[in-house]
Amino acid sequence: MEAAIRIGTRQSPLALWQANTVKSLLEAQGHNCVLVPINSQGDLNLEQPLYELGVVGVFTKTLDAALLADKIDVAVHSMKDMPTALPKGIALAAVLERADSHDILVHKGTDFLNGEGTIATGSLRRKAQWLHKYPNHEVVGLRGNVQTRLQKLKDNPWNGAIFAKAGLARVDLLPEKYHQLDWMIPAPAQGAVAVVAKEKDSQLLEDCKAINDQNTALCTHIERQFLRTLEGGCTAPIGAIAKVENEQIHFKGSLHSLDGSQAKLIEQTAPLEQANELGASLAEALLADGGTEIMEAIRKEL
Repeated sequence: MEAAIRIGTRQSPLALWQANTVKSLLEAQGHNCVLVPINSQGDLNLEQPLYELGVVGVFTKTLDAALLADKIDVAVHSMKDMPTALPKGIALAAVLERADSHDILVHKGTDFLNGEGTIATGSLRRKAQWLHKYPNHEVVGLRGNVQTRLQKLKDNPWNGAIFAKAGLARVDLLPEKYHQLDWMIPAPAQGAVAVVAKEKDSQLLEDCKAINDQNTALCTHIERQFLRTLEGGCTAPIGAIAKVENEQIHFKGSLHSLDGSQAKLIEQTAPLEQANELGASLAEALLADGGTEIMEAIRKEL
């Protein structure tokens, strides 16, 4: 009998949903699977903003260490949390079909949008893009799993908080009233779930190919390449979204200063055959168009 595939996951409800989805997909391919929940540093420290923790891949590092120590066979990550360079010995095994990548505003009424207001988010990208559009607003920090953040919004006098639509939908917490932020460019790979395994585990890597979505894998590759070339990681307000339509790639990317006052945007449609290096070339074009100065200022401020 085949040994059970040990699937490493964080313990938040959203992470468990993602891991159970991977488990179901692999079981549908005839594999026996078991979940192995593990706490990450990002889950244990909910007081500091993510960019102050000083760790690349704060939500993924503990799982990746368990993978390399042979305590688990695969790890399931929200792909937007993954560092753009995977740890030595670890390979991307599969990317699931992407969910809705939009950010949304969960609010207590939208009258404040035309005046003063207070918005909560723990994301530098969301903060910078929000302040670029609403410079008169105040943005306060917000950490925790989606349930905790929703409760904090209820308990505080804030006007609203920004969430990933996919995260709330996956755990059935998408409210009846929310404002979809069509103008906000999401985090690279937002809405995508990734499965990683050890490079040496060739059979498992082959088995995971059956649950890989090629379009999502291609688009997230472009977005993460854009992020890596800008050298953002989780410490710069960088957005990127790529979509495949009619054999072409449609890409939008952004870089903002920390206070939102400066913004560089880039948008391009390219044929599929240019996809492999598209993220890097567009990031280089953005850097040449003033992005380098913004990135240098960000490094000095953080």
